[in-house]
Amino acid sequence: MNFLRLEVRGPIWKYPGPGGWYFLSLDGEESKRLKGERRINRTGFGYVPVTVTLGSSVWETTLFPSKEGPYLLAIKASVRAKERLGVGDEVSAKCVVRLSDPRPDAFP
Repeated sequence: MNFLRLEVRGPIWKYPGPGGWYFLSLDGEESKRLKGERRINRTGFGYVPVTVTLGSSVWETTLFPSKEGPYLLAIKASVRAKERLGVGDEVSAKCVVRLSDPRPDAFP
């Protein structure tokens, strides 16, 4: 099995509105790379399953495709509490995407 490794860096931000989620945004190049990768086993709505490491926290989640362009990484409340993070904090998260092995008949 192959893996695609990404590093997501930037400030944590909160989606506006009631019950807003907290996110990191992937940069444009990494988002293009994900959108073009055919070996990703995407879930509904194009979500990309990943294993994330941020500080001492490791969890399974998905990267959300956004209408504006970049993929988004949601930062769970338990991770924010454990790592003592909030809106505006600059962080670096490592993401691992499992890639399916290409079948010989998968591409024309």
